[in-house]
Amino acid sequence: MRADDGEGLLVGYVTGPAAATEATVMALARADAARTVVLVEGVSDQIAVETLAGRRGRDLAAEGIVVLPIGGAHGVARYLRRFGPEGTCARLAGLCDAGEAYIVSRGLAAAGLDPAGFFVCTEDLEDELIRAAGPARVTEVLAAHGDLHAFRTIQRQPAWRGKDEAAQLRRFFGAGAQRKLRYARLLTEAISLDRIPQPLDALLSAV
Repeated sequence: MRADDGEGLLVGYVTGPAAATEATVMALARADAARTVVLVEGVSDQIAVETLAGRRGRDLAAEGIVVLPIGGAHGVARYLRRFGPEGTCARLAGLCDAGEAYIVSRGLAAAGLDPAGFFVCTEDLEDELIRAAGPARVTEVLAAHGDLHAFRTIQRQPAWRGKDEAAQLRRFFGAGAQRKLRYARLLTEAISLDRIPQPLDALLSAV
């Protein structure tokens, strides 16, 4: 289903148990005719890329660019075939987590594609956004959207008490699918344009 969390943050995106599958289907409907297809692991990555594009005054749809969430890096090979030289011959780019970089590299090599245009987050996108904003700015955003109390509750849990605040924040965002999506947008909007995480900045600059 399409989502609206009450703040209008997720209008046009999907949420719920089938979100990953539905988001892929929605993007695929546009991707076959796209000039450029940007492969990302999940909906939160898609939201961050599209949010940053909007902040920079870009209309990706008008440019023939589709950001395609593929439901995890293990699906990358079939999309490289579908949109690469064996398929629609679109220009390809992408973003992935460090832990899945070898899967993407292997898929690119098997498809005979240049890895230029594919970028790797140090850990994952949430880690990149938290480090770029800084924990203090992130907690300001949490407070502005009514989530600071819930975050403080996680900080007090025995398993997380005394841990690095950035790690606590990653745990907090990962604890709920809709929360992860909301803050992909909110943090991308909150970070000054000169501090955008390098992989995200480089990806958008490459397409």
